[in-house]
Amino acid sequence: MNPTDNRKSFPVSWEELHRNAKALAWRLVELGPWKGIVAVTRGGLTPAAIVARELDIRLIETVCVIGYHPDDSRPQQAEETKIVKSPANVGNGDGWIVVDDLVDTGRTAAILREQLPKAHFAAVYAKPLGRPLVDTFITEVSQDTWIYFPWDVEPQFTQPIATQRKRT
Repeated sequence: MNPTDNRKSFPVSWEELHRNAKALAWRLVELGPWKGIVAVTRGGLTPAAIVARELDIRLIETVCVIGYHPDDSRPQQAEETKIVKSPANVGNGDGWIVVDDLVDTGRTAAILREQLPKAHFAAVYAKPLGRPLVDTFITEVSQDTWIYFPWDVEPQFTQPIATQRKRT
């Protein structure tokens, strides 16, 4: 995905991310008890920390999955998505929550589901292609929306939507 093309943009503030991650915790609390959380690096680290605090979970593992590079404009092939670092001590995932910021195409979730088939998959945001692969999410956005997370942006002026549309 290339964030500079004509996709819709959806900027997320720190406050909004925190509210949505807390809402995710509200949905997950009733489904426990949980052994721990597997945070998908890097995007899942912040939501996982918020969920861990809200659910009073201290055991957090990480999994590093490389899937796409935002500066790469060529279509991604499924075989390019790979686990670089597996989570330790989680077995098949039974009793664990896998937390990510976004499920987009579902490639990351599909690979993780193979490794952790009994885990509960949770994301703050979901797009239609990835939505069937996540068990719990908070906000669905269209497939052609590029989400700008607070750790990816700096505050700056942007043109109003109507002005942007006139240029395309």
